[in-house]
Formats: sequence, structure tokens, C-alpha cells
Amino acid sequence: MKTRRHFLAALAASALTLAAGNALAAPPTVEIVAMPHPPVKMALAPLREWLAEQGGKLKVVEIDVESAQGEKRLAAVGLAGHIPIVILIDGQYRHPRKDGSALALVNFPAIKGAPPGVRGEWTTADVQAVLAERMKKP
Repeated sequence: MKTRRHFLAALAASALTLAAGNALAAPPTVEIVAMPHPPVKMALAPLREWLAEQGGKLKVVEIDVESAQGEKRLAAVGLAGHIPIVILIDGQYRHPRKDGSALALVNFPAIKGAPPGVRGEWTTADVQAVLAERMKKP
């Protein structure tokens, strides 16, 4: 009988610990590693506005890609060269889309009417979708 009580108490304590851990889980981290130049600033304006609206739901870090810290961060995720923008979500720039295709949050976002060199493959909605999935997971 005593063993059963100890077992049930331990089980209850474990359940509380798991529940508290989920409640206290750190918010997703979004790192914007980007050049501080006008075309990049304009391209990232919609994403930055949306991120600012999220308040404490997310941790947002900005890093100048042209700085020593920026170069080091790119190297840490396996990238190098002239890359104007990298968006890292919890340290990753590659994410699967719901349709199974690959999403790489590198270079410029897809902007209507932008010249070919400034038009990318990802959108603010893609970042929002990845973050929505991250915030669902315990």
C-alpha cells in the first residue's frame, strides 16, 4: 500500500513538472541576420512590423550580417558569402512547408514588383507559419 502511494505521488509530481515545463517553455527565437542598407530595411519592414506586434510571444534578435558577429553567426549555420538576409528560427534557416517542400529563409523575401535580384522565395507569411507551428509544440 505504501509503495502504491509513493508511486502515485511520484506520478503526480512528474505530471506537475511536465505541465510547469510547458507553461514556462521559452518563446521561439527569431534572429534577423541582415545588412543594414535601405533595400534590405525596406524588404524586412513587413516582417519586423509583424514581429513587433507579437510582444513577449517571441524573442527577436537583430545582427548586422556585415559585422564580425554576423559573419560568425552565418558560419555557425553553414552559410558564407554575400548574403543580405538570413532569418533564423530557433537557430535554423531551413524549414519544411506543410506541402512538403523546403523553405529557406535566406536572401530577400518575395516582394511584388521587386527587381529579379531583390525578389526571393519566402514571405512574411512563411515565417508566420513556421512560428505558429513552433508555438503549438510543447
